[in-house]
Amino acid sequence: MDGSIAKNSGPIIALVIAVAASILFLPLLNAESPQAGGQGGALQEPPQKTAAVLTCYKMIDHGLYQSIIRRSQEAIRRGADYIILDVQTYGGLVKSADDISKYLILELGNKVHTVAYVSTEAISAGAMISVSCRDIVMRKNTTIGCSAPIVMGGSEMGEAEREKAESFVRATFSRAAQANGYPEALLKAMVSQQLEVWQVKNLKTGKTEYFEKEYLPTEPNAFDLANKKLVVKEGELLTLTDQKALEYGIARAVVDDLDGAIEFIEKRDGVAISDNILRLETIWSEELVRWLTSPMVVSILVLGIFLGIYVEFNTPGLGLPSLLAVVCLVILVGSRYLTGLANWIEIAILCVGFILLMVEIFVIPGFGIAGFAGIVCILAGLFGMLVRNAPGEIPWPKGQNAWQVFTDGLSGFALGFILFIVCAVVLAKYMDRLPFLRSFVLKTSGIGERLTISRTCEPEHRENPVEAGQTGKAVSTLRPAGKAKFGNSIVDVVADGAFIEKGKHICVREVHGNRVVVSEIKNNRST
Repeated sequence: MDGSIAKNSGPIIALVIAVAASILFLPLLNAESPQAGGQGGALQEPPQKTAAVLTCYKMIDHGLYQSIIRRSQEAIRRGADYIILDVQTYGGLVKSADDISKYLILELGNKVHTVAYVSTEAISAGAMISVSCRDIVMRKNTTIGCSAPIVMGGSEMGEAEREKAESFVRATFSRAAQANGYPEALLKAMVSQQLEVWQVKNLKTGKTEYFEKEYLPTEPNAFDLANKKLVVKEGELLTLTDQKALEYGIARAVVDDLDGAIEFIEKRDGVAISDNILRLETIWSEELVRWLTSPMVVSILVLGIFLGIYVEFNTPGLGLPSLLAVVCLVILVGSRYLTGLANWIEIAILCVGFILLMVEIFVIPGFGIAGFAGIVCILAGLFGMLVRNAPGEIPWPKGQNAWQVFTDGLSGFALGFILFIVCAVVLAKYMDRLPFLRSFVLKTSGIGERLTISRTCEPEHRENPVEAGQTGKAVSTLRPAGKAKFGNSIVDVVADGAFIEKGKHICVREVHGNRVVVSEIKNNRST
């Protein structure tokens, strides 16, 4: 009886175990098996990403650096996962390129995926910026490289000076290579001509590696030394086409256009980039500031300042020349302040200098401490604006990059002053012969010649002239321009030499152009 029950209960127990197993494992089987209609077997959609394109065109300067910061922050605020720099440049300032490089590697690269899209060329400082991005994608028939530092003006650097400059730039390229996985030896060969770079295959990994001559491996079991290939000769600067950059592992891909670059990123990273791509251009104010700080425009502004002062001193009374000088000065100082070259202390020193100079000219007779201190302050303020420094630091260039910025600014100031000298000579000689200035200029008069002068009050006799040799009295302090009385007429005059106090007797030395030049009478004789 008991044996019969045990015999009959075996199938029942087996059935119970089978049902329990089905209940436990059925969800797992359903999860791994495709469902009817293809719903369960559909591939997972790639994650959606957003990309922003930032243009990096023309001159690499501090204005572009500030613009990249602004635009990248705007792109991140709008949810960008990829930031693509559209690079089209032949280079620029090393300091600005290094600032952009550090920003891309140390800050921006930790927040988004950076890509350099070389759409035409990335030369010199442009190559430095490109390799600072995680990826480089090149358009067909474009170039990258040739990043040796040069001195503005084309002058040759000495051997020690060149090595000092190149060592810094090489270190910048090495930093980018290590951060983003580019061949370090090849990037350094873009900077220095003394490097010789070899291509060697790693037998263990099967990958191609690049070595400087002095660092060539010697293990024949680890590297295919018999088939090593010289890719950069000593004395050459490395500049690569798109295909060579791809072969050497500097470019990740070569594409037809920007859409091709985005397709490459999508395929490689397994993402889907939104069609609504943000394109952030430089704004007009950024371009204006960059233009105003270029050496040629700085030269024109300096010319306007000096020329306005020169004409104003030779034309009594405030007018358009002084307004021109003030406008040029404001533009010069304002543009350098916006690019970080001028701080508030330097601007304050410059303003104090002009105030002291005006006090010397219009308040204190003669030329003394106030005038000298004013000139010193003006020169100190302008010198400080040639160097990027904190308000508490002495404005002196520190390092090769700072010297480059300093010499660029100084060359602009120097060129502007030279142009002023040329223009001043031309105006002094030919101003009365130029048709568009003839109505403002009086003809030259020597001793004995008579010339009717514009007066500030109506004389008793309308035809009463002022001539060389005529005597009168200063009715205002001549610093050096002022007013003098000759008979019943008050005339605008300019003192010759030292300033003349009010009430002093004067003599007309000459009437030249639109100037009546006078000197003080001492001991009944004109000086």
